[in-house]
Amino acid sequence: MAMKIRLARGGSKKRPFYRIVAADSRMPRDGRFIEKLGTYNPLLPKDSEDRVKMDMERVQHWLDQGAQPTDRIARMLEAAGVRAKADRSNPKKGTPGKKAQERAEEKAAKAAEAAEAAADAE
Repeated sequence: MAMKIRLARGGSKKRPFYRIVAADSRMPRDGRFIEKLGTYNPLLPKDSEDRVKMDMERVQHWLDQGAQPTDRIARMLEAAGVRAKADRSNPKKGTPGKKAQERAEEKAAKAAEAAEAAADAE
């Protein structure tokens, strides 16, 4: 059985609340799970200690059993110091799109022309 530690959504529309659960990966996101391991409330401020609550003993038990955390849970575990911080590299994410690059080139060309005109005026 492929186990995952993942988020199961609760709460009403526009008011998300998540349970951190250990579940079979074939089950639906909000469906059947084996054990509730904690809660995550994204509406609370980031520095609030009630934002993420986890039973670290049980989380460690499931990790030892071979359960794979999802990306979001892995980040929460890294913040809690349970897992080593993984290197993430997405060099294309920070680069501007085509139109933004074209605008930047036009702006640089105009600035160069203005500097050249100012130099000629002196």
